[in-house]
Amino acid sequence: MGTLQQEFVRLFPDLGADEGFLQSLLGMGQQVALPAGQHICLEGSNCSHLAFVLAGTGRVYKLSESGREITLYRVEAGECCILTLSCIISEKRFPAFAVSETELQAIVVPAAVIQEWMDNNRSWRRYAWNLIAARLGDVISLIEEVTFRRMDERLGFYLNQEKLFPLGEKTPITHQQIAAELGTSREVISRLLKDLEQQKIVDLGRGWVRRLQSPM
Repeated sequence: MGTLQQEFVRLFPDLGADEGFLQSLLGMGQQVALPAGQHICLEGSNCSHLAFVLAGTGRVYKLSESGREITLYRVEAGECCILTLSCIISEKRFPAFAVSETELQAIVVPAAVIQEWMDNNRSWRRYAWNLIAARLGDVISLIEEVTFRRMDERLGFYLNQEKLFPLGEKTPITHQQIAAELGTSREVISRLLKDLEQQKIVDLGRGWVRRLQSPM
């Protein structure tokens, strides 16, 4: 078994167990590498391929007319983008933006092949619908947060994620990046962070935040 095939089976075990699907993917797919910060899809673009992410992270976000961003979700190793998948299935245009947040490696498969799998491959259909169901839950949670929670509460919840902000360690992140995550303006985030700094909950520096205690 080749290195690429082994890596795919490790990251996508449900799909990798279907030998027919695996050979189809390796035969039809193309391995690509993208640098950090490269746009993958623009709003309104056609989805010609679906990417199976092998390494790195992609970020999918919406951009308002005023220029504000809000992160919808991220696509990590072992995942595909559900918006791309839904656009291929429905033959609609991409309704958001997607960018490689880090260096990204993936196998990309043409949309026509994805359509064929939807019609003829049970393993792929099961994977696709499970992926869509799981990601829709994440998006619904985001909508609930934006609609029903105050921004100071949302910021506190965001900062309280140990994986992103280890207690006592500097996290390299700007106020603008946090604003994009939460769908608000940099000015609002700067004001709220300043309040937390005065409460000795965070330390702030140019391009970094350090969590000193739980803000919740």
